Amino acid sequence: MCGLVGFLNKGSSKDQAFSHLKTMMDSITSRGPDDEGHWCDEKAQIAMGFRRLSIQDLSQAGHQPMQSVCKRYMLVFNGEIYNFQELRAQLDAAENIEWQGHSDTEVILALISRVGLEATLVKLNGMFALAVWDISEQRLFLARDRLGEKPLYYGRQNGTFFFASEVRALAPHPDFSADIDPASANAYFRFAYVPDPLSIFKNIQKLPPGHFVSIRVDEAAQLHSFWKPEDQFTAARANAFQGSRDEAAAELKSRLLKGIEQRMIADVPVGAFLSGGIDSSCVVGLMNEVAPGRVRSFAIGFDHPRFDESPHAEAVAKHLNTEHVTFKMSEADCLDVIPTLQDVYDEPFSDPSQVPTTLLCRLARKHVTVTMAGDGGDELFGGYGRYWEAAGHWRKVAGLSDRRRGFNKSILNRLSGSNSRLARKFQKKLHRLHHASPSEYYANHVSRWRTDMGLYDAENIAPNIYNDPLILNDDISLERSLMHRDTISYLPSNLLVKTDRASMSTSLEIRSPFLDHELVEFIWSLPDAYTVDDHKKGVLRDVLYQYVDQSIVDRPKQGFEPPLVDWLRGPLKGWADDLLSWDRIKDTPYYNPKVVQARWQDHRSGKRAWTYSLWTVLMFEAWLEKQQAHRA
Repeated sequence: MCGLVGFLNKGSSKDQAFSHLKTMMDSITSRGPDDEGHWCDEKAQIAMGFRRLSIQDLSQAGHQPMQSVCKRYMLVFNGEIYNFQELRAQLDAAENIEWQGHSDTEVILALISRVGLEATLVKLNGMFALAVWDISEQRLFLARDRLGEKPLYYGRQNGTFFFASEVRALAPHPDFSADIDPASANAYFRFAYVPDPLSIFKNIQKLPPGHFVSIRVDEAAQLHSFWKPEDQFTAARANAFQGSRDEAAAELKSRLLKGIEQRMIADVPVGAFLSGGIDSSCVVGLMNEVAPGRVRSFAIGFDHPRFDESPHAEAVAKHLNTEHVTFKMSEADCLDVIPTLQDVYDEPFSDPSQVPTTLLCRLARKHVTVTMAGDGGDELFGGYGRYWEAAGHWRKVAGLSDRRRGFNKSILNRLSGSNSRLARKFQKKLHRLHHASPSEYYANHVSRWRTDMGLYDAENIAPNIYNDPLILNDDISLERSLMHRDTISYLPSNLLVKTDRASMSTSLEIRSPFLDHELVEFIWSLPDAYTVDDHKKGVLRDVLYQYVDQSIVDRPKQGFEPPLVDWLRGPLKGWADDLLSWDRIKDTPYYNPKVVQARWQDHRSGKRAWTYSLWTVLMFEAWLEKQQAHRA
């Protein structure tokens, strides 16, 4: 796992380009503390830099940037290709190749040299972000993996085209402008993260998962897809699995075992996060079959028993006989990490589970360099109750008569000029009942569930983010379609950002077996009764019960969040008072400061808990403070 950065521009000398590049590389050292490399071509006006976390082929044969044997391509690559040994064997069968080492980077270059970039991307099974410079065509290619496990930013500012693993890496370049994009800020205040393909800065974007970009120095970037999740989901549903539930569980187990076996290949120690829930317990159980008695597992616990999952994880670990470590965090430990979060997240980000996730990564890194995680299990097997809640509400809305809709609309019109709290509350409720589609309804439902601090309605800003159509037909339930939507939006834009930044801040690599794209396509093909199964995760539990007794893991889902509601009224109150002071926020163009002040007073007094919306503002203000300090 590594970090990459680079730029295309006119007029810079090689020495200038390297000077800028070196400073940019240094800003993401934690992504790759073991090695660094750079390559600049003054004539071509391209500069590429790399920071390496050595996982596979620890020798200099894995050094990057790496040039192809044919000398045509130069590559920087962040990630892991899990089927690289199979691809290498196929290349060996076709021709005699003199390999320099045994890295997956070398295999990628050999494939590109023989079949081109797009055909190579289709063959790769793994997590990756890469940049390839075609010396012959003087063209740059950027690509990102199918599920969005690895980040990649790009964009043109002041005549320079940038690309990087983290947007913070662009800041040292003199052509970079840290102007906040209002559309992105508004999106953040509705969802508590900046959704793909937006970034918080103007003219900088995230490359969408499953896409690649092609660009020359004087051209606009051309965006292409090599994996379309909508098409894959529709095709999987059209060719639904026809076997029994037992057969589905057997196939799921077989595919998971293969994926985990591939992900355990490393030249450094490998462990696993274990919460004691369905997803992580299943991953650890399967790891134990691949490597019996050699699995290391890690969990985090809190002093507050209502938020402490560690006893459940310890029960699973004892049953599976793993080498288990529980990190019991005091309130002081958790509070100490909060001021450092802006060193971890390069954009505003306010999922409260960022606190324990960051702590868990820091502590696991003391024991291993790679760890497995259960990311994706909830989206693929229906782990969130909001799918049924939103679908149930929508069905009620869809059943309203035209007369009732007309009556409600007339009330909305009368209330449109009212500023009373009761009127606004009733307006929100009626608006929810009058969205034109289940897609819009779900977007509204989820955003209200998280935060409603944005200044604008979702429909009036960045509509492509909020109005992606749900895939609905007679073969696809609304619940399943909502799960698919989260897999391609909430998962890469929130959950995978959280794990990538938290892990990379401490030079830890996270691998997620559920996000193997071939496995995802198989799960999409399963009937609803085999997957969502009335909130019980269907055949995934069937697989888990082969490793862990049902009595150990059957319990209500527990969120991985700290007791923020109490902290904001106690030890974090002074910190929050400073960030939310009227003098500080009164002129903000990003949210309504009067609403924030009122909610903060309600929360402090115990009148009402506004934890999520306040945390969203606090994380934004803390991030903004960090940005201003860097520019000072």
